[in-house]
Amino acid sequence: MTRPPTAAQRRLIDAADPVTGRLRGTPAQLAALVKRGLAFRHPRPPHDHFLTPAGHRIRAQEPTAPPDPAPALPEPGVFTARIGDAEELPQDEAVRAREVRGAWQGLLELRRMTNPDGAAGRPCAWERSHLVRAAALALEAAGHHPAGPDGDGYRVRATGQPEAVAVYGPPAALRAWADTLERAGWQAGEYTEPRTRVRYVLASPRRV
Repeated sequence: MTRPPTAAQRRLIDAADPVTGRLRGTPAQLAALVKRGLAFRHPRPPHDHFLTPAGHRIRAQEPTAPPDPAPALPEPGVFTARIGDAEELPQDEAVRAREVRGAWQGLLELRRMTNPDGAAGRPCAWERSHLVRAAALALEAAGHHPAGPDGDGYRVRATGQPEAVAVYGPPAALRAWADTLERAGWQAGEYTEPRTRVRYVLASPRRV
């Protein structure tokens, strides 16, 4: 890319979904980003547009003007993987299911574009730098439910280990969650915390 994006294009890039890189804009705006190699149009319906690795690099750069402060909770229309927080906003189940499918397909496309061998079955660099959200998206895309106010469901949490997350919840569901993460390209197994004796799943993105 020989010249930086225009101010309008930079605003679209900065406003892309923080998890999947999904873009929102007019057809002309999105087509211009595709032409410049900053976005791609997903081949499957609903044919959403997502940032390419070049687009992600642009967004990682310091903007020319400071952005507005990030809201404490996600804004309407912005996809966020559910990690099992009590404060996560409720949403229409059908709408949520469509958004999760689109986010997961976008993530698979990002794997194909950024993994050196183009493998979609193995986590990419973005997932290794967003472990909690990436693992939560894999679980939700497979039909598992995050914990709600009653505590039933998965809760994905960071750990002190490099490139590892812990998934807590009902012991009867741990095996299914571990299997799902394995199929999504993670290494996962069940463990017991020595002090509390709480069972959980420990998962890390597979590199090979």
